[in-house]
Amino acid sequence: MEFRVERTEFADAVGRAARALPGRTPVPVLGGLLLEADAGRLTVTGFDFEAAVRVEADAEVTVPGRLLVLGRRLLDVCRVLPDGPVGCVLETSRFTVEADGTRFGLSTLPLAEYPPVPAPPAPYGTVDAAAFATAVAQVAVAAGRDDTLPLLTGVQLRLDGGEMTLAASDRYRYAVRRLEWKREAARDDGVVETLLPARRLLDVARSLARCGDVRIGWEPGGGGGLVGFEGGRTRTALRLLEGRLPAYTSLFAMAGAAVAEVGREGLAEAVRRVAVVAEANSPVRLDFSAEGSVRLRAGYGDDVAAQRLPATLSGADEMPVAFNPAYLLDALTSFESPRVRLELLGAGQRALLHAVPGDGAAEAGAGEHRHLLMSVKELV
Repeated sequence: MEFRVERTEFADAVGRAARALPGRTPVPVLGGLLLEADAGRLTVTGFDFEAAVRVEADAEVTVPGRLLVLGRRLLDVCRVLPDGPVGCVLETSRFTVEADGTRFGLSTLPLAEYPPVPAPPAPYGTVDAAAFATAVAQVAVAAGRDDTLPLLTGVQLRLDGGEMTLAASDRYRYAVRRLEWKREAARDDGVVETLLPARRLLDVARSLARCGDVRIGWEPGGGGGLVGFEGGRTRTALRLLEGRLPAYTSLFAMAGAAVAEVGREGLAEAVRRVAVVAEANSPVRLDFSAEGSVRLRAGYGDDVAAQRLPATLSGADEMPVAFNPAYLLDALTSFESPRVRLELLGAGQRALLHAVPGDGAAEAGAGEHRHLLMSVKELV
């Protein structure tokens, strides 16, 4: 195999494909990137059974071929290559990379031991890439991190007509985001609902955020099924998780709740400020008052901090609640609107956050993004 490619395209393709490489694996060949050169095109593939990433780049191919090379080593080489054309050639078991007088020799991995890479599913519809990346980031903060409970580490993707719904929960919080998408006219599989690894999906969405549109395909089959994402010259397939998240409709019903409104950035900054005196896992208390303010307080004994902010409250004369500060900050920073609305049932009960309708073009539409938090029973 022999080809020439521009350094920037080569480095970008290797970098994107390397996102699929596992941190540690008992299967050495999964640490490799598959390079395929043919007919003016170089394809770089990374695969670890849970995700497959294929990236194409224009190349001047002299001798077509395929090889497998250590992915992270090749990524390190691409980072230090000088700008300009890069010549690559396979000589027996040695892969040589050369640019502007700089030459690297890399050993190859046994290609015969590399597992078959699944083909991306056929496209099912299209969504705006930037909106999709924002939506995934907004819900992924609520996904669990405990791999012993894989169901709670996922983001649920639901496609129904022209609406996409993303949802995630770790039992203590539940985030839901809706956005528009366009289904392929040739396909009508009814309502599609799948569960995808949150960290993988977030990485995919971020990497495709500037691609204009993302084409989404799906292949049913529970834990053996796939969802594909295609944007620009990058194609990614993620394997599905088993199960589905519990329904959130009843959880989001907040009949009889008091309603508070407050500036989002000011509240987030106040939480960060007062939380510096809080012990690990200690809550931050918020005392909302119908007189037009909210008082934040954290800490115990002599080690305390407090701050008061303007806020409105309706449905009650006062409403004291307390939250895990990290969870509250995750919720607040997942919004983009200047102000947030909090529907509050009281200490130890649910609290629902969403953007104030009409208070920011980025989040137009009431109920488009909602984030449910459990408040702490014991107030500080």
